[in-house]
Order: sequence, then structure tokens, then C-alpha cells
Amino acid sequence: AWNLRDARMADALDMLADQLGRPGRPAGLVVWAHNRHVGDARATAMGEAGEISLGQIMRLRHPGETALIGMTTYSGTVTCACGWDEPAEVATVPPGLDGSWEQLLHATECPRLYLGTASLRRAVAERAEQLQRAIGVVYRPDTERLRHHHLSRLADAFDVVIHVDATHAATGVEI
Repeated sequence: AWNLRDARMADALDMLADQLGRPGRPAGLVVWAHNRHVGDARATAMGEAGEISLGQIMRLRHPGETALIGMTTYSGTVTCACGWDEPAEVATVPPGLDGSWEQLLHATECPRLYLGTASLRRAVAERAEQLQRAIGVVYRPDTERLRHHHLSRLADAFDVVIHVDATHAATGVEI
């Protein structure tokens, strides 16, 4: 189901770009999606399990024309639900786990930063792999490690990583 959903999202983006563009010149698009969809699955445990991602498909279909931007956070709050079809609530994001990208970026003591692939590769070893947090619409902080972390080579998954050390939940938004 995951692969079908991400393939359909990629097809929809290509159709939208064609529709909004001119003949032979598709429109450029900016898409905001969850890190697990945006990142290149080949750089994660997801890819090793046979899953694909929207970012991976777009990189393959549009080489040199796709920029994948990931986001991380060390701690804070998020608006989420405990399960599908459950009401939205504000949840506390526990501090990043030891051995995670979030903990490594937190250790820089920069409240906000962004790194391109080249900078990230210089800061950590080539093809370095660590845990990466995934906070989605459904988020359960009590099962943080089990459900919301996966191994990732961040510099291969994204072209740019934006880190916000402490997030604050969006409030007043109807979901």
C-alpha cells in the first residue's frame, strides 16, 4: 500500500506540473510532505525493506531537477493524533534519542540550522547512518523508538536538512 500511494503521489505531481505548465515545459512545483515521503527511501531502512518514496521516484524521473528537503527537531510539541480518525491534540516531543540525527544536530547548540548534502558529508562520515525520527499525523510519543525512528543516511536521503531544535505545535488549525 505504501509503494502504491507514493507512486500515485508522484503520478499526480507529474500530471499537475504538465497541467500548470506549457506544452513541453512542465511547471516547477514545491511540495510539502512528511520526511518519509520526501526523503529518498534508498537511503533508509525503508528502502532496504523494499519500500519506495515520493522523493526517490521524483529523483529518478527528474534527475538534476529535484531537491529533497528534510526537517528534524530535537524536542518540543506537535499537533497530531494518537490514531487514524482520532481528534488532534498537542503532544510533547521527547528529546532526541542517543545515536540519532536529532541528538547530533542538537549538540551543535544552534537553535535553527540548515545543512546541504556537502556540508553534512563533511561534518559526518561519508554514508554515515543513524536513527532518524519520523513524526507524522499519527504520533505516539510513548512508542517513540519502536514506531517513530528508522535508520537513515541523511546526506543520501535529502539534498538539504533543516533542523529546528525546539518546535512548537501549530494551534488554532482545524484538522
